[in-house]
Amino acid sequence: MQPKVIFSTLGLIILAVLAYAFWPGSSSSTLEKVLTVKVRKGEFVIKVSATGELKAKRSEKIRGPQGMRSARIYQTTISDMVSEGTLVKKGDYVATLDKTELDTKMKEAMTEIEKIETQLEAAKIDTAIELRGLRDELINLNFSRKEKELEAEQSKYEAPMVIQKAKIELERSDRDFKQLQSKYSLSQEKAQATISEILASLRQNQNKLETLSKLSADFMINAPKDGMVIYARNWNGKVGPGSQISTWDPIVAELPDLSDMVSKTFVNEVDISRVKKGQEVQIKVDAFPKESYSGQVIKVANIGEQLRNYDSKVFEVTVQLLEVDSILRPAMTTANEIITDVYKEVLALPIEALQTDSLSYVFKSDGRQVVKQEIVAGLSNDDEIMVDYGLSESDEVLLTKPANADELPIVRIDEKSKKEVHQKQEAERKARAAITQERMKAVKDEDLPDDSGGGGGFIIFN
Repeated sequence: MQPKVIFSTLGLIILAVLAYAFWPGSSSSTLEKVLTVKVRKGEFVIKVSATGELKAKRSEKIRGPQGMRSARIYQTTISDMVSEGTLVKKGDYVATLDKTELDTKMKEAMTEIEKIETQLEAAKIDTAIELRGLRDELINLNFSRKEKELEAEQSKYEAPMVIQKAKIELERSDRDFKQLQSKYSLSQEKAQATISEILASLRQNQNKLETLSKLSADFMINAPKDGMVIYARNWNGKVGPGSQISTWDPIVAELPDLSDMVSKTFVNEVDISRVKKGQEVQIKVDAFPKESYSGQVIKVANIGEQLRNYDSKVFEVTVQLLEVDSILRPAMTTANEIITDVYKEVLALPIEALQTDSLSYVFKSDGRQVVKQEIVAGLSNDDEIMVDYGLSESDEVLLTKPANADELPIVRIDEKSKKEVHQKQEAERKARAAITQERMKAVKDEDLPDDSGGGGGFIIFN
C-alpha cells in the first residue's frame, strides 16, 4: 500500500472518532455513566483537622537574675547562649547577659563610695580641729576661773564694793566655763551625727556595690537541672542571642519534660462545637511523616480569640499525647485529626451527590432511568454524608446534575416514615451526648503550661 493511501485512511479514522465524540447525545450519556457512585455501607468517621505545635506539659524555666529590678535594671540583652536542643547537666553554662548597664552602675557606686570616704576623712579632720580648739578654750577658761576664785578669796578683806565685784567676776567666769562645756558636748554630738550620716551613706553604697557584684555573677546563667535547652518565646517571637529580656518576663529558656507532651492547636469557630474533652486524636508529626501517635483532647477553651492573619475567631484545644517517643521535640508541627464521632455500619455517599432545595434528594439511577429520590440525610464529614433513610446499599446515584433534571420524577418519603427517622436521629443524638458527657468527666482538669508566644500565626485549618 502506498504512503498516500495509508495517510488518507488514518485521517478518515481520526475524523470518525472526533465526530463520534462530539456528536449530540453521545457525550452526555457517556459522562453520566462515568459520574456515578454506589451508596457505601460501613464505618463513618467524623473528624476535625487542625495543625498544632508540640509542647512539654511541664518544664523548668531558666530565668534571668531575680535582682535586676532592685538594681533598677529593667531590661538587658542576651549576648551569648548555647544552641537550642543542647543537652545540659545541672550547673552547666546556658547563657550570658549583657553587663554594660550593670558595669556602669557598679562604676557609679564605686565612684560614690570614694567620694563618701573622702567626705568622711574631711569630716573627721574638721571635727578633730574644732573639738581641739574647744578643749583649749576650756583649759584656758578653767585657769581664768581659778584666778577669779583667788581674787575673790583675797578680796574678803577689802571694801564691800570690791568684794562684790570679785564675786561677779567669779560668777561670770563660772558661767562662761559651763557654756563652753555645753558647746563642747553639743559639738561632739553634732560631729558624731555628721559622721554617722556619712557612714550610713557609705554602708548603703557599699551594700549596693556588693549587691551589684553578686548580680554580676548571676548574669552568667547556668542550668538549674539536667535537660534539653529549648528557647523561650515571647510576644516578639523566639528568645535567643541578641534578644532582650525584662524584669517582667525574665525567662531565657526552658528545660522541658519530654516524657509528657501535648499538642497545642486552634480550631475555628465553625467546628469547635463538635470538639469535646476525652475525644480521640490521631497525631502525625511533620518532621516524621511515617510516624503516627494516639492522643486525647484534655482541654477546650471556652472563649475564642483572634489570631493574626485569620479573619475568624479560633478556640485553643490541647491534645495529650498518649505515647512517648524520644524523637519528639517541643515546637515540632503536628497534624491533628480529632475524632468527634464514629458510626458503625451506616450508609454514606459523597457530599457532591446530595441536592437540596425545599427537600434533600439525590439523582438515583437503576440503569434504565434516573429519578429524584428524596432522602433523610444525617451527619457529614469533609467528604461524605450519612444517609439515614431513602436509599439502600449499592444503590447507584449521580454525582452531577443531569441535563433533564427538571423533567425527572420525584420519589418522596412518606411523612410517617420521615417523622420516625427524625425521632430516631434525635434519640441517637441524645444517647451520644450522654456518652460524651461521661467521657468528658473522666478527663481531669489540669493546669497546663502557659504559652508566652503571643499566639503567633502557626495554625492551619482544614
